[in-house]
Amino acid sequence: MKSTHEWKPEEYDQNMAFVSGFGKGLIDWLSPQQGEYILDLGCGTGELADEISKSGAVVTGMDFSQEMVSHASKKFPHLHFFQGNGENFTTETSYDAVFSNAALHWMKDTKSAAASMYRCLKPGGRLIAEFGGQGNVEVIYQAARDILQEDYGINADKRNPWYFPSIGQYANLLEQTGFHVTKAVHYDRPTPLPEGILGIQHWLKHFGGMLFTGMEQQDQQEAFYKISERVKPLLWRNDTYYADYKRLRIAAVKR
Repeated sequence: MKSTHEWKPEEYDQNMAFVSGFGKGLIDWLSPQQGEYILDLGCGTGELADEISKSGAVVTGMDFSQEMVSHASKKFPHLHFFQGNGENFTTETSYDAVFSNAALHWMKDTKSAAASMYRCLKPGGRLIAEFGGQGNVEVIYQAARDILQEDYGINADKRNPWYFPSIGQYANLLEQTGFHVTKAVHYDRPTPLPEGILGIQHWLKHFGGMLFTGMEQQDQQEAFYKISERVKPLLWRNDTYYADYKRLRIAAVKR
């Protein structure tokens, strides 16, 4: 999560609310209980932390972005949020569970991230996470990769901020860290993007900004448009762009 990606919480809530919306189903896997201490890792604007807290659990949210943390703290003043690096952190509290939605694919130092999650859990504590899995946004990324290379001489692979593992890769990582993996699913989740014809362009602005670092704003907008047009035959239907999401959902217990 060591990135220069700039998060804009208000725009995120307005245009990317589907992230927390889809994440609500993951709370069923968590099954939070009253009085449990739960860490929401990569909490974003705090929507899911608030939802979990309705169970009576004591929820703390952590995010790499101070902007997100400040925004979440204002929205949900009854909860505690703090800024931290998910790839390397320690906590004073030992948690009953770590919950993470749409965050672990930003943490490319995977061994350190797994060790940090393991370290903050009580013995028998559980990890419940969902994030981008193998093949996630492959159509969008391939189009961005090709256009950046062809038209701007930029090697997107050197800037790629994401880690999208298979079940086997991530389960093996967790097992080597000391977890016991109890359940894992990899599934397709075509995701409708808001803003109609501008859907892909807004998605690139919010989530793919690192690929376009250093480009003039006009060139960025031009690239966003070109990428949007290139993926249109595959991702545009019913007047909506559908991002080609593939998700990895996993449950594990600290041994």
